Amino acid sequence: MGDRISIEWRSFLLRVEPKAPSREKFVEYTRSWLRPAAMEPRARFTVWSSDADPPSSSLPAQVAAKTMELHDPDSVFRYHRALLTAYFTDNRDISDLDVLADIAGECGVERAGFVAAFEEHNQALTRAVIEDHNSAIENGVTAVPTVVINNMMPVPGAQEVDAYQTWIERILAAT
Repeated sequence: MGDRISIEWRSFLLRVEPKAPSREKFVEYTRSWLRPAAMEPRARFTVWSSDADPPSSSLPAQVAAKTMELHDPDSVFRYHRALLTAYFTDNRDISDLDVLADIAGECGVERAGFVAAFEEHNQALTRAVIEDHNSAIENGVTAVPTVVINNMMPVPGAQEVDAYQTWIERILAAT
């Protein structure tokens, strides 16, 4: 759809309070990733099989994404994609700052500078993540993913790509 649409990512916390999940329960949970993987052939999901611990919270990754917006705006999209790959495909613990910094380095961002920015802006960006999350809750968002089209049509849960395209086309035609 080219420049006919823009995407704005907002934070939504999956695990608000840090918690060490049961590995067995977490592995079972990751089996649910196979449904969206079957819906979109370009999506890559792997049932958790690495030796890494499951993430204890989604807050650090959300703060890291916002850190990248400040620290190296040109790398935001690449970092966001790398975070998703690290979690859903490579089964890395994206609640660990060392892992988040390694991912920044893999995206061509100087690791030490990223860590310094993360630490410097952590409190303010944590508040921004929580504000995004609370705004989503106030607007009825309860699922990940939820796509809100044109600030008026929330589409909860993973959907077929064709469904998103149809809804977007209808809204674009009506505006």
